[in-house]
Amino acid sequence: MATRNPQTQAKRARELAVREKRERKRARKAELAEMRAAGIDPYAETEPESTASEDDAEQADGEPAVDDAA
Repeated sequence: MATRNPQTQAKRARELAVREKRERKRARKAELAEMRAAGIDPYAETEPESTASEDDAEQADGEPAVDDAA
């Protein structure tokens, strides 16, 4: 039984990697197309929402509030 040439193994590994990369790209494009079809912009920038607890943590003078829960 003949052994495989190391170059052949490397070539097959490269081909497999390219094939898997293409499949991942197709899947990602399909996912983005579904989002656009649903009316969602996948590339829309959203601003982080501040929570009320963060706003309450700072006083008017800019210093963090100290909870005196003893």
